[in-house]
Amino acid sequence: MARACHNCGREVGPTERIGRRDACLGCAADLHCCRNCRFYSPGAHNDCHEPQAERQVDKQAGNFCDFFSFADAAPAAPRPVADPRAALDRLFAGKRRP
Repeated sequence: MARACHNCGREVGPTERIGRRDACLGCAADLHCCRNCRFYSPGAHNDCHEPQAERQVDKQAGNFCDFFSFADAAPAAPRPVADPRAALDRLFAGKRRP
């Protein structure tokens, strides 16, 4: 699997080490952040599966975590609904009031 930016999904490439100040060439998002780490797990304690890692408040900001290991693939971002009214109409189709 390819390593990709958590923000835009652009492939990062085979960089040996991602530094604290490295940014995505596509969207300028920080790459050395929780959202790109293989230990990142929303819902886990501190949203991290590494028990010794210090808490990072902003999961999208670059940090100095010594346990950072770039994830194989960016987490799937929720896709925005193009037309919320159409989505509601599909959801409640056939349940209209007279």
